[in-house]
Amino acid sequence: MKSKYNKFVFLFTAVLALFVLISCGGGADEPAASTDETADVAAPAADTTEEEATESETIKVGLSFSDFATERWKNEEVLMRGLLEDLGYEVLSQEANHDVKLQIDQIDNMVSQGVKGLIVVAEDGDALATAIDSAAQAGVVVLAYDRLIKSPNIAAYLSFNNVEVGRQQALGVMEALDIENWDVAANGPARVVKLGGSPTDNNAILFRQGQDEIVDPYVEAGKIEIVADQWVDNWDAANALKIMENILVAAGNDIDAVVASNDGTALGALQAMKAQGLAGVVPISGQDATADGVNSIVKGELTVSILKDIRDLSPLAVNIMDQLIKGEAVDGLQSYTMAELTNDPSQEGEVECYFLPVAQVNADNAYDLVVASEFQSYDDVYRDIPEGDRPERP
Repeated sequence: MKSKYNKFVFLFTAVLALFVLISCGGGADEPAASTDETADVAAPAADTTEEEATESETIKVGLSFSDFATERWKNEEVLMRGLLEDLGYEVLSQEANHDVKLQIDQIDNMVSQGVKGLIVVAEDGDALATAIDSAAQAGVVVLAYDRLIKSPNIAAYLSFNNVEVGRQQALGVMEALDIENWDVAANGPARVVKLGGSPTDNNAILFRQGQDEIVDPYVEAGKIEIVADQWVDNWDAANALKIMENILVAAGNDIDAVVASNDGTALGALQAMKAQGLAGVVPISGQDATADGVNSIVKGELTVSILKDIRDLSPLAVNIMDQLIKGEAVDGLQSYTMAELTNDPSQEGEVECYFLPVAQVNADNAYDLVVASEFQSYDDVYRDIPEGDRPERP
């Protein structure tokens, strides 16, 4: 009996040892093969982790535009996007089609997606302030691009000298009108129309400030009478056309000059003026030196436009954004009070600003300032102009 028991114990022990040996990986040659297989599986996992780490390090910057109906904005979006991507940023871009609520939602959404910077062309500088305050509180660097956002929490406001834009518009029209030699006794005061821009755009207020600096002294001297003063919602040419049609009806077509605030509104007004035989007769101003605007100048219709070279503003915005995100000092910024920037004493706070110079474009210098500099193409500026009346290509 004892012998049978010993045999059973021996067999059980042998089977158990064999089972343990198999469970631990088998013979001496097998562990190395098993290790290689483990390495083959683990390597892709390490690569994936590295890619995810690289993606997480890519910094996002948002571009928020009020609209693309205004000719310049899409051009600047393309330019800024390319420059930011060249610096290694991921760019999120949105256009609000003149819808303030939509622009606010788009800004909030870009903040939720983790942008570290925002460059904003505001549809309404008042209405966007709360959204911009929230973005700044979340640590987002916000640049107000060419239109002021009425929040002291923006990192900077970058634009052109917008008061000077208004001055140059009015000066161009006054010179064409020859206001210094205007014979009030024979003709009565010169009858001037003011066409402001969108009332929600703070720039429109600054343009008007500059225009009034030139025009008001002539009004006070009795040389000018303001026969109409209108603002054009959304800077829309169709709105300007309707407004000018109504003005001409009310004035019996008796107007002597128009101070309009950009090329779009000026060209809309010119359609109404052309129908009454006043285009090219009554001086009118514009702004932005658009292809259509400068074409109208060389045709003798629009009197003056204002060149604001976006080729300087867009790189400036990108460079400043890059410096601010990296925590670097920015040269050239100057502090202005919000009251100064809005022409509204009730506004509080200060903002860092950078203003670029502007230039008046007229029939005498359009070729040099706009075409030779390649701001607009020769073919766009001189389209519909007979070959014999065109200057040589640059």
